[in-house]
Amino acid sequence: MQDHGGKTVLVTGGASGIGLGIVQRFLDEGANVAVLDLQPAFAERHGDRLLAMTGDAADEGVVTGAVAETVERFGRLDVMVCNAGVIAINPVIDMDFAEWKRVTELNLHSVFLGARAAARQMIAQGAGGVIVNAASGAARRGAANLAHYCASKAAIVSLTQSLSIELAPHGIRVNSYTPGHIETPFWDDIAAGFARVTGQSPEEVIDGFRASVPAGRFGTPADVAAAVSWLVSDDAAYVSGQAIAMNGAEMPF
Repeated sequence: MQDHGGKTVLVTGGASGIGLGIVQRFLDEGANVAVLDLQPAFAERHGDRLLAMTGDAADEGVVTGAVAETVERFGRLDVMVCNAGVIAINPVIDMDFAEWKRVTELNLHSVFLGARAAARQMIAQGAGGVIVNAASGAARRGAANLAHYCASKAAIVSLTQSLSIELAPHGIRVNSYTPGHIETPFWDDIAAGFARVTGQSPEEVIDGFRASVPAGRFGTPADVAAAVSWLVSDDAAYVSGQAIAMNGAEMPF
């Protein structure tokens, strides 16, 4: 475990799945944590070190307001985790432009907006900071029926590299994390989507993905959260512009 006591962390998409695992990890390690998510139920789970905000991480005004509310509550912002994202499954020939826009805009625009708002606050504070962006193993290996998802995650890796160079003079480190197959509630929807386009059953889809992982299992949100916690720590003080994979040896970067 890392010691993040005294730090303030803002996590987008932190109400479930990988994001919730990251939130729980930072709370366990002593940080103050703010969460921005579309799920209003999460807003009911408040604590002394937890601020829950309901809103769209791809909306410029919402993101700017979330950073301001975080600073108002905790006094500063040290870490921004741009975790919000969406996935959909469709062949390109059947994909309408509305779906393409929904996936690419939420995944990529939310990272741009979150990183920009965080960087502005961190620069104003004058003490540096850390920004961590959710990419995917799919960023470097395309996949059938996921063209929009893969394209958006590849763009996040490139954006992360550019941000790391621009923000380094301000003492701000920027990295991305690239999970492989992580066991979250979203797998029900993912399996159903692939079953629809491949003709397999959802169970066959999941078994096939699991069999592709050399480690023999899906990862967990806790696996990802541990890596994110390290990226934010002083142990990673010279790590910036990187895409860190946690994938059980599948889809090596």
